[in-house]
Amino acid sequence: MDITKRQIGFLLVSLLVIALCGIVYELIIGAISSYLLGDSVYQFSITIGLFMFAMGIGSMLTKYFSDRFIENFIRVELAIAFFGGLSGIAMFVVFPYARVIYETTMYSFILVIGALLGMEIPILTGLLSEIKSAKQSIAEVLSFDYLGALVGSVAFPLLLLPSLGLIQSSFVIGSLNAFVALFTVITFKSYLKNYNRYMIAVFTVIGILLVCVIMGTRITSFAEKHLYFDQVVFNKQTPYQHLVMTRSSTTGDERLFIDGHIQFSSRDEHRYHEYLVHPIMSRPGERKKILILGGGDGMAVREVLKYADVEQVTLVDIDPEMIRIGKQLYPLRKLNKNALLDDRVITVTEDAFSFLNRAGDTFDRIIIDMPDPHNEALNKLYSREFYKMANKRLSPQGFLVTQSSSPFFANRAYWAVRETLKDVFEQGHSYKVSLPSFGIWGFHLVSHHEQDFSDWTFGVDTKAINSDAMKAAGFFESDLLPKSKVESNSIFAPTIYRYYTEDLKS
Repeated sequence: MDITKRQIGFLLVSLLVIALCGIVYELIIGAISSYLLGDSVYQFSITIGLFMFAMGIGSMLTKYFSDRFIENFIRVELAIAFFGGLSGIAMFVVFPYARVIYETTMYSFILVIGALLGMEIPILTGLLSEIKSAKQSIAEVLSFDYLGALVGSVAFPLLLLPSLGLIQSSFVIGSLNAFVALFTVITFKSYLKNYNRYMIAVFTVIGILLVCVIMGTRITSFAEKHLYFDQVVFNKQTPYQHLVMTRSSTTGDERLFIDGHIQFSSRDEHRYHEYLVHPIMSRPGERKKILILGGGDGMAVREVLKYADVEQVTLVDIDPEMIRIGKQLYPLRKLNKNALLDDRVITVTEDAFSFLNRAGDTFDRIIIDMPDPHNEALNKLYSREFYKMANKRLSPQGFLVTQSSSPFFANRAYWAVRETLKDVFEQGHSYKVSLPSFGIWGFHLVSHHEQDFSDWTFGVDTKAINSDAMKAAGFFESDLLPKSKVESNSIFAPTIYRYYTEDLKS
């Protein structure tokens, strides 16, 4: 086959683009599965492993292809564009029905897309080896393939995910594959027997994907109606997480979800936040400077500001969008009573780990309101190292409290938080509350000095918590006590993350 230098250059650039697309498909499927099923390490490991296996199968299958390399390449690109482009929306739509249906769909997409991706390099290598030596062809093909994978792996978290979201990203990346097929048809027109048929096929796939891109907002809303059932009143993919707020048309219940995990329900959030805040704030001693880690919705701040002697509240949340909607989104402002707009409140957009791991002010009370350790990134916020850093920012007579998940549903994870805190703090008190939206939920309150945790007095208005209720909250029924010996958690040995994922599966 007589191919010009311009055509060779086109093929190599195309390889870079399709390698970019390939790595993004892997990341999209892994991210969607982590978002919907949790356990991101497992989901990404399975996704990448199966992709590599499928690519090997696809590469082997090319032995049975004809030597019409250009036509084979166009067909493969169109197939990848179609299946890859529609993979995101398909996975979201089937998820609500049954986990087995979702997993079957996910594995099918991984195997099909992976096999098709595995066909690309042998096809292009075979084509180029007719013009250059096999050694030179393989070197050029692999170098552009690796470069494209690098570009895709960087573009996904920094550009595609924040600006387009998961579903729109799959449409756009699918369109890129389809346009590669289009330009291949145009560039190698003279080598194609059925040029018109290929053009019809290419424009059909491009048309489908472009309609999906244009209708992306509506399609995403359709998928999220299946996922959340209630009306979605706010939806934003940020560089850090996916924020969704819903409202029930029947009960008026408003809920906040982060990465698919419910954070609160307006019907009972007061119970959670009162038990998080008032036990630590009611302890004797100075409480002028308060640090809240997480809690960008502003509800914990609302409860803290009930104490007249509080002079400063520093709220640290990694996501500026979470703080923004806490200040500006009407449903949240209504619930937090404009707490984040109070002059005493300082908001800091920074990772809590980084915030603590530097010199700065000390605080009289530290309130940790972080999501459960459902992925390896959150595990560090429940580690011995994290609590040691928090201790350095705590005044000598200060207190620290942390939400600690459910002693019922995540029993070992809950008590592992207590074991980890024991490595840093001398005194501690564990307690729990019943939440209709979550079930039984637990907390740990710690300090360095002797305390009478049988005496509780609350001098502010509350809806749920009172002295008698708090005394009862410290008693654990037999099925809430540690079911087995647990180990403390460290960044270097992430036991809580393992306990949490295993407990939820059991």
